[in-house]
Amino acid sequence: MTSAKERAESLIVEIPDYPTPGVVFKDLTPVFANHDAMTFVFDACATHFADSRLTAIAGIEARGFIFGAALAGHMGLGFVPIRKAGKLPRQTFRVDYSLEYGTDSVEIHTDALRSSDNVLLVDDVLATGGTATAAAQLIEHCNAHVSGLAVLLNLSFLGGERRFRDKFPATDVFTVFGDN
Repeated sequence: MTSAKERAESLIVEIPDYPTPGVVFKDLTPVFANHDAMTFVFDACATHFADSRLTAIAGIEARGFIFGAALAGHMGLGFVPIRKAGKLPRQTFRVDYSLEYGTDSVEIHTDALRSSDNVLLVDDVLATGGTATAAAQLIEHCNAHVSGLAVLLNLSFLGGERRFRDKFPATDVFTVFGDN
């Protein structure tokens, strides 16, 4: 008999050469569409971070919004969006970064978090670590504390977790579906 984790993980679809040749995209939308799979994901994250004294969850655009906002509701916490540049209407902090197939920028409202906040940063995939590191830097620009990073998949062969831990060694990194 397969476990809830194995059933949820089996829903992930690999798309070769997307968004650029040589990249194998991990499509998590079938996981998001399955109630049992998402319940497993939420329970795994909530259990792992139960003693972290979290006050907010920040999700990275776009799939981190799906995962993060729903997880925030599951855990009874507020949600803070970290968006691509130019998408937030008020004053923002901005960080530019490199990723596995180009460069990008992310922003957060300058008043999104307080110095007393302990934030769980969430995204779908940890690849080269550029997006997660930039998002964590934004949380620090708000003078808040990055308590944890939760991702569904860690593509360790791209070195992202190592790069993230180099910048944020005290941050608890949790991968729901293990190392891929």
